[in-house]
Amino acid sequence: MCGIVGATASRNIVSVLIEGLSRLEYRGYDSCGLALNNAGRLSRTRSTARVDDLRSTAREARLNAGTGIAHTRWATHGAPVTDNAHPHFSPSGERPRIALVHNGIIENHEALRTELQGAGYEFSSQTDTEVVAHLIDHLYADDLLEAVRQAVTRLQGTYAIAVTCDAEPHRVIGARFGSPLVVGVGEGENFVASDAMALAGVTDRIAYLHDGDLVDIQPHRHWVIDAEGRPVERPVLTVQAHSGAAELGPYRHYMQKEIFEQPRAVSDTLEGVQGIVPELFGDPAYKIFKAIDSVLIVACGTSYYAGLVARYWIELLAQIPTRVEIASEFRYNPSVPNARTLVVAISQSGETADTLAAIRHAASLGMTRSLAICNVSTSALVREASLSYITRAGIEIGVASTKAFTTQLTALHLLALALAETHGRQSDEQLAAQLRALRHLPAQISAVLALEPQIIGWAEQFARMENALFLGRGLHYPIALEGALKLKEISYVHAEAYPAGELKHGPLALVTRAMPVVTVAPNDSLIEKLKSNMQEVRARDGQLYVFTDEDTLIAPSPGVHVIRLPGHYGLLAPIPHAIALQLLAYHTAVARGTDVDRPRNLAKSVTVE
Repeated sequence: MCGIVGATASRNIVSVLIEGLSRLEYRGYDSCGLALNNAGRLSRTRSTARVDDLRSTAREARLNAGTGIAHTRWATHGAPVTDNAHPHFSPSGERPRIALVHNGIIENHEALRTELQGAGYEFSSQTDTEVVAHLIDHLYADDLLEAVRQAVTRLQGTYAIAVTCDAEPHRVIGARFGSPLVVGVGEGENFVASDAMALAGVTDRIAYLHDGDLVDIQPHRHWVIDAEGRPVERPVLTVQAHSGAAELGPYRHYMQKEIFEQPRAVSDTLEGVQGIVPELFGDPAYKIFKAIDSVLIVACGTSYYAGLVARYWIELLAQIPTRVEIASEFRYNPSVPNARTLVVAISQSGETADTLAAIRHAASLGMTRSLAICNVSTSALVREASLSYITRAGIEIGVASTKAFTTQLTALHLLALALAETHGRQSDEQLAAQLRALRHLPAQISAVLALEPQIIGWAEQFARMENALFLGRGLHYPIALEGALKLKEISYVHAEAYPAGELKHGPLALVTRAMPVVTVAPNDSLIEKLKSNMQEVRARDGQLYVFTDEDTLIAPSPGVHVIRLPGHYGLLAPIPHAIALQLLAYHTAVARGTDVDRPRNLAKSVTVE
């Protein structure tokens, strides 16, 4: 969840390091820092403020070096204070030999710490990372690559690291296992980073490291060795990580920008879809889809809620039994393996540690038919899965997912239709009608975005609240869950979601005039049932905030606030209703004055378990 940038060149690379951190700050913003190797002397600047503060400090100090490493942190071990900020030095005195940055979690750090303390090392932080720096220093004998290679064999857990040594001032060593790290290849300069986007505008020539790889970068060359120390070739690809995609433009926050990019994102995700065929998911898809008799979806957070919606679609349209598991729980729960299961893994980044572990666990149980729904074509998840569908949301900077969620839903609806086509569950006419509805989605989303002024009015009331309930039924219960998550993530209003039919089984005890109850009420087969649940709220003087569709006959009245989404959405209703809830959460957070794009304690890409 942290961001790493490293560079070695014949020019001053300080601005490259800081600009790279700026592009990665959404991955972690508890602290940041850089270490420079200037003619064999290491120096360090760290801050518990934002990257802009680090930039100002570097400019005032006129920092200059051709080799350096930098880091922006989401705290795991140790509070977000300067002593725990990266880079870490070893030894901890006035003349350090090793500087290191790290993303991931070292699970055996306590045993290593005890061993290194016995060898005379002093620790100045509470982090697991400082252990790695001291271990490399302990093993160093005039060859930094060899010291790092030996050190990583002692590590248990996940890591992406970048290391430099005072005795080798034009060299940076990178290594990865379970956390992403890429190599950027330039002319007379080379780089490492946790994401190619960090190097946008510097180089578009990127090599992706595999788990267990180490890379040695120097100004005029780089080479990679695998976990056994054997030289390996990792292809250098041209990757368009446009810096413009991360520009804020006229919007107040990235989240707002990304909410309004959803018509384009959904349209791009559907680009090239001429018909409903299994091959949308890869050449072997027909054979794989034909052979399966069940579906297992694994995902985390917002992606998990997308999976819950997909379960309804797949079981309704394709009539294939489907279950959805939280990825972080799946591999620790007892399972009944079925080799004829399609394992669908959903992840925005494709580097989510729990989701990767879940798909590997499923394969170890004999469930080897896998499909990745992902926004990053070069990610570890896509490389490991048998099939894939790449959503085209583009870069998502805001920590609270918006366009990544709706493009996942778009891809999952296509999957449900493709499975239905393969198994003969829908006629050609039915499939064509569903595809027409998908193609109309961008226009429908634009119509929902036009409701922003009305939603702002609600948000001003929500900003004064400390709690909220969200209700939905059937296909829209997961959307209620997602709406509650968005509100709590960025506005810090405590919110919970329930199936509306469960209201009387406990949550109704919470309903008072001070408890707003948001209701997702599309015009579907459950609308009359939902109206009865809404009456239960009104009978207790609860305040209803209802997102509904045309012709539901739900009218505003005292205690009943209504926003009517234009049009009818059918099975695709979760997508426009999710967008309305995104706007409610966003504007509530703005009214409360929170840091919308960087909510406290959270980070974007969860690469630790």
